Amino acid sequence: MIKRESYMKQIRPFIGQNIVKVLTGIRRCGKSVMLKLIQEELLSQGISDTDFLSINFESKATAHIHSTDSTYTYIKNFSKDKNRKIYLFFDEIQELAGWETLVNSCMIDFDCDIYITGSNAKLLSGELATYLAGRYVKINVYPFSFQEVMAILPDTSETEAFQTYLRWGGMPFLYQFPMNDNSKIQYLSDIYDSIILKDIVTRNNIRDVEQFQRILLYFISNIGNTFSSSTIIKYLKSENRKISSETIYNYIEYCRSACLLHLVSRQDIVGKKILQFQEKIYLTDHGIREAIYGNNTRDIGQILENIVYIELLRRGYKVTVGKNENLEVDFVAQTNGQKIYYQVAYLLASEETIEREFGALRRIDDNYPKYVLSLDEFDMSRDGYIHLNLRKFLLQES
Repeated sequence: MIKRESYMKQIRPFIGQNIVKVLTGIRRCGKSVMLKLIQEELLSQGISDTDFLSINFESKATAHIHSTDSTYTYIKNFSKDKNRKIYLFFDEIQELAGWETLVNSCMIDFDCDIYITGSNAKLLSGELATYLAGRYVKINVYPFSFQEVMAILPDTSETEAFQTYLRWGGMPFLYQFPMNDNSKIQYLSDIYDSIILKDIVTRNNIRDVEQFQRILLYFISNIGNTFSSSTIIKYLKSENRKISSETIYNYIEYCRSACLLHLVSRQDIVGKKILQFQEKIYLTDHGIREAIYGNNTRDIGQILENIVYIELLRRGYKVTVGKNENLEVDFVAQTNGQKIYYQVAYLLASEETIEREFGALRRIDDNYPKYVLSLDEFDMSRDGYIHLNLRKFLLQES
């Protein structure tokens, strides 16, 4: 079991503290494993596993715990006669209606340390934020990074491992056992179908499922490209179908909530304003695209952009697409008042490509670091603008 140390570093300072630890992320990205890793950490600190109570709200084994009242009673009985802290692990807690009140009551009524996971990016946007008001910390969990893939495939060359990662993404289960391509497609397709059914269609009462799936496939095929609702409206109109911009953006929001898609805003680099048009869409795991749409290897430029975008999120950056007059910078990554610019390319194979990638950075009048990432093996840095091999960038410590 890979240790996922980057997440444990975020969690450790809050272990044992009266703060709810909330782990959110797309289905099957490893949140349940994170709960096991936290338990291992607690055991190493001398805490007995008899003080652990784990509940997976998607499991049939906990079907008898079907309400906040029955869950509360279950926890109360567990804590009886324990004159010490108990450790509560709630997996996929969004499946329990009213779970916010349960968590709040547990914090008030028990000496406990609480860890919860959920496959909903908006887990903290509603009542929990009001109930806990500063008494929680959120950790976003993503599928395996390339660095984690390399750790789990130590006998595979960097180039070969990246080819695998480029095509199939980072869903942890794919790397636990040898699987052929058909099995990988089946597994990723099943994840996709589960997200569509459980986290989007059912939860948001989508009536025209076929239309929703067609639009979602359009998003998936066009990751990294400028998004325009008018293009989709015209496309559907040609097929005698109607849809409004509001519905399209609702669909995007549903997919964002399910941790499937990311809508990335454009930022005017000079005016520092966020522009509310021509956003881009990326996938949390690009392997799902290979299973649903295919062509990851053919559309390598789009996939490399997607990989870098998710990696920047994984490293804790807030990311926008940069616009400088008529030029575009792929990513503006910001954290703690600092900023880094990134251009992403497959190969710098011509002077025209080199000028396009470096030229957009030259037009930025500030002293923040500026990088061009590509799969070229030779260092092509120039004029203070740094070129990095994209694989080496992914293997850097965040």
